[in-house]
Amino acid sequence: MSDQYWFILFPALFIVAFMYSSVGHGGASGYLALMAIFGFHQADMKATALLLNIFVSLIAFIRFYRAGYFKMKLFLPFAIMSVPAAFLGGMLEVEPDLYKKILGCLLLFPVARLFGLFGQESDRIKEGNFFVSLIIGAGIGFLSGLIGIGGGIILSPIILLFHWGRMKETAAASALFIFVNSLSGLGGQFTGGVNFDPSMFAMLAIALAGGLAGSYYGVHKFNTLFLRRLLAFVLLIASVKLLSI
Repeated sequence: MSDQYWFILFPALFIVAFMYSSVGHGGASGYLALMAIFGFHQADMKATALLLNIFVSLIAFIRFYRAGYFKMKLFLPFAIMSVPAAFLGGMLEVEPDLYKKILGCLLLFPVARLFGLFGQESDRIKEGNFFVSLIIGAGIGFLSGLIGIGGGIILSPIILLFHWGRMKETAAASALFIFVNSLSGLGGQFTGGVNFDPSMFAMLAIALAGGLAGSYYGVHKFNTLFLRRLLAFVLLIASVKLLSI
């Protein structure tokens, strides 16, 4: 990527980390979207996004956990099968065109969420189905390792759609879910060799700053419609670009 674009990428990266961590997400889908827009090498994208994801999701989890929103019974059924599935997915290489199409489709989840099309909070919380959660977790985990995301962009809407948790409980569970899947997926990648983008350390520092700020405001009921719409627009551009290639 040309040096002249860093002044655009770095603020965008901060916003992505901020917005994702405010809802308990690590932001890997957003990082991948930005890297796709700015022409990063695909070989570097997957591992770089997962590494950023690990740190930002951990920050988000700690914030929500300390605020008392974490519910083990909401998190555990999804994580039991997702962790080994993420490791398996991380071991596999995807043909570049297929990778772009899958990522482009997955980006539509956070776009829909940011536009408020699904995943609204309900006061009527239901008990989750343990075996259904195992199956969902396995599927999301496999995709997480295969594409290089943590899976929170898929898990959160499912939990909210079926009224298995409230918004901040969902954020707390998703943050830890993303953390363990990202670790497992990156571990799977190490079995076949891992490439990180040379700018990874600078990107990590910016993502950490965004994650710290976003998770703080997310716990304290911060909300900004403008930033949500801006992020949704960026992700939509990336999705269209990936699906049209």
